[in-house]
Amino acid sequence: MDYLSLLQLAEQTALSAGAILREGFGGSFSIANKEGRHNLVTEYDHRSEDCIISAIHSQYPEHSFLAEESGASGNEAISVRWIIDPLDGTVNFAHSIPLFCVSIAAEIAGEIVCGVIYQPLLNELFSAVKGGGAFLNGNRIYVSSKMNLEDAILVTGFPYNVSDNPNNCIDHFSAFLRLGVPIRRLGSAALDLAYTAAGRFDGFWEARLNPWDLAAGMLLVSESGGIISDYHNNPYHFGTEHIVASNGLIHDEMLTVIKSIKSAAL
Repeated sequence: MDYLSLLQLAEQTALSAGAILREGFGGSFSIANKEGRHNLVTEYDHRSEDCIISAIHSQYPEHSFLAEESGASGNEAISVRWIIDPLDGTVNFAHSIPLFCVSIAAEIAGEIVCGVIYQPLLNELFSAVKGGGAFLNGNRIYVSSKMNLEDAILVTGFPYNVSDNPNNCIDHFSAFLRLGVPIRRLGSAALDLAYTAAGRFDGFWEARLNPWDLAAGMLLVSESGGIISDYHNNPYHFGTEHIVASNGLIHDEMLTVIKSIKSAAL
């Protein structure tokens, strides 16, 4: 399979889906609640997802899909699976906050081979192909060169059941704050990872994410020179409860802070 052909299709499709989101942003549309507090879905989540799946299916009718809104579909016996978040940052979108994106990745035999994250309001297209580097609007990007956690800026997010403090997410946030580390919370894990890949953030951590939140962003970080692991410094894989992504230089320091919070949940 030609990875570059898959990437080009992902890029074209992300641009089309992004145009749909750009059209709907700030307008009037239906909003519904999914399971979990503040877990929203809009008609534009569905319109974007339909656009993406239709475009890919028309070119590769034999491929399968894992998408946030429609779940698993297609022929799972085929080795190529597309992992799609049609609108990452739905809560932001629904409140007219301009921080959201489209995320599309292709997986072959359990390995992400290409990924795209598109922020339609800024027209920023982040893309990566396995072994070929990571790019922003065609220009090569790299993770930051910050050597120490004390000089870093981090980004994180929280699960919808944050009040239950799953995986000690509140305690980890507090632990980094007590070190004086500036932390941002954008409301889109895909953008968090794209911005880490581009060196805008030095590190990211979060618990309880889904494959569509991470698939494209993970490849972007690794192809831009970063490191991804779970909280124990094991390789991250879908289904793991937690993830840390960084420029690699501050990774151990981040893990030390996280592991300083003792919990059986880790």
